Amino acid sequence: MDTVTVIRGARVIDGTGAPSSRADVTLRAGRIAQLSPEGARRPGGTRVIDADGLALAPGFIDMHAHSDLAILRDPEHTAKAAQGVTLEVLGQDGLSYAPTDDTTLTAIREAITGWNGDGSDIDFDWRTVGGYLDRIDRQGTAVNAAYLIPQGSVRMLAMGWDDRPAADGELAAMKRLVAEGMAQGAMGMSSGLTYTPGMYASDAELTALCRVVADYGGYYCPHHRSYGAGALGAYAEMVALTREAGCPLHLAHATMNFGVNKGRAPELLALLDRALADGADITLDTYPYTPGCTTLAAMLPSWANEGGPEATLARLADPATAARIRHVMEVEGADGCHGVPIEWDTIEISGVSSPGLSDHVGRTVAESAALRGEQPWETAHRLLTEDRLGSTILQHVGHEENVQAIMRHRVHTGGSDGILQGAKPHPRAYGTFPHYLGHYVRELGVLSLEECVAHLTGRPAARLRLADRGLIREGYAADLVLFDPETIAATATFTAPRSLPTGIPHVFVAGQPVIADSRRTDVLAGRAVRRTG
Repeated sequence: MDTVTVIRGARVIDGTGAPSSRADVTLRAGRIAQLSPEGARRPGGTRVIDADGLALAPGFIDMHAHSDLAILRDPEHTAKAAQGVTLEVLGQDGLSYAPTDDTTLTAIREAITGWNGDGSDIDFDWRTVGGYLDRIDRQGTAVNAAYLIPQGSVRMLAMGWDDRPAADGELAAMKRLVAEGMAQGAMGMSSGLTYTPGMYASDAELTALCRVVADYGGYYCPHHRSYGAGALGAYAEMVALTREAGCPLHLAHATMNFGVNKGRAPELLALLDRALADGADITLDTYPYTPGCTTLAAMLPSWANEGGPEATLARLADPATAARIRHVMEVEGADGCHGVPIEWDTIEISGVSSPGLSDHVGRTVAESAALRGEQPWETAHRLLTEDRLGSTILQHVGHEENVQAIMRHRVHTGGSDGILQGAKPHPRAYGTFPHYLGHYVRELGVLSLEECVAHLTGRPAARLRLADRGLIREGYAADLVLFDPETIAATATFTAPRSLPTGIPHVFVAGQPVIADSRRTDVLAGRAVRRTG
C-alpha cells in the first residue's frame, strides 16, 4: 500500500509571497495530492505529522551550489538536506566536470581541487552533461540537482587554456558543445570570468554561446569580470551582452565587495531596475554573509594562470616571474582579485589539500606570515606551490549594508555558493537558508517570512522554468520543508562551520522524508532535474 502522509495544521507559506494560511496537506506518490484549508474535513493518512506551530514551505532551491562531486561522494548530503534544500543548481562559475574528455578532465580536476577535492575517490564514468545527470539518477542523492554547462570547461575542450580569440572552427565547436549539453537537460550556461580559461572569452564569443542557450530556453549565469574596482561596469556588460543575445540573465552571487564599493548597492540596483523597466529578463542570487570564498590561486593575475595548473606552478617557481606576480597582486591589483590590490589580512586560509600545511587553516595569510617572521607574499607563495594551487580561502571584503539592500530586491533569489571542502569551509555551505529565515527575517525584519520564502522557492523555480516545483499547489512535486519560524537558525559559524541548523524538523523530497524529527534518514529520493521546455 502506498504511503500517504498528512501534514496537519501547518501554516502554509506557498512560495508566491502571498499571506500564509493554515491547512492540512496530503502527500501521495511523490506529489501534493490535496490541500485542505482550515475548517475543511480532515484527511486521513498512513502517516500524520502534527504541524501545529510550524510553517510548511516549498523546499528551498539553492541557485548556486558547488556540490558537483559532493553529492556523488556523500549522497546523504546532510549539509544541504538539513537546511531544507530540496534542489541545488550545479556546474557553477564556468568550471565543472561535464562536458569533458580524458585530457581536459585531468586539468579540470586539478584546477578546482579547492572547490571539490581532487576527485581521486570518484569514478568519472561520464564525459557528457547527460552522462553526469544519468550518474546522479543511478546513484541517488538526498536532494535534487540541476546543472549549468560550464563555459570555461567548454572553452578548454575546444581550444585549451590559451588567452586568445577563438577561431571560427573553435567557436563552432563550442556552440555545438553547448547545444548538446542543453539538449541533454542543462538549465543554461555558467561562466567564471575571473577564472581561466573562461575569462579569456570576448563578449562576442559569449554572446554567440548565449544565443545557443536562448534557443533552448535556458539562461546565462555569469560570475562576471569584476566584483571589485570594475563591478558596476562588469554588471552592465553582462546586461548588455545577454540583451544582445536575447538570453535571460541570472547574476551569480551578486555582491558589491571591497572598500571601493562600500554603500554602492543602490547603484547596482538602479542599473538593474532600468534594464528591467526596459524589458530585460534578469534575476540574481546572493548568500547572506559578508565574506566571500574561493581558491588562493584565483587571486593570481590571469596571465599567471594561462596554460593551466602546471604552467602556473612553473611561473611561481621562477623567481623573476614570481616577483612580477607579487607586484601585480600587491601594487597594481590583479584581475583575479577584481582589480583591487590584495590585502593579506583579509585572506583567511579555510582549507588545504596537503595535511602538512594544516597549521595555516583558520589564520589569515598576514597572521601566518607574522608567526613565521616573513612577508605575507612568502607565505602565500609557499601555500600556492606546496599545496599545488589547492588551498581555499575566505575573503573578508564584504559590506552588510550592501548584503541587505540586494536581498530586498524583487528579482533576488538565494544561493549558498557553498564549498564543502576544507577544514574550515565558509559557514554558508551549512547555514545559508536558515540564516535568511532566522537572522534576516525573524531577528532583523529585512524581509517578511512570506517574502523570504518566495525568494528561496517560487522565484528560483520560475527562473529554472520548473512547472511543478517551487510552490505549494495540488499536483506539484512534494518537495517540502517544515520549520519553526520562532527557532529556525543557522548554527554554523566561522569557527564551527559544519554545525547543522536548528528549527527544521522535517524535509521531504518527492514526498519521502529525508529529514524526520530533525534527523537524517537513509532516503535518497533526489534525482537530476532536467530542462524540458
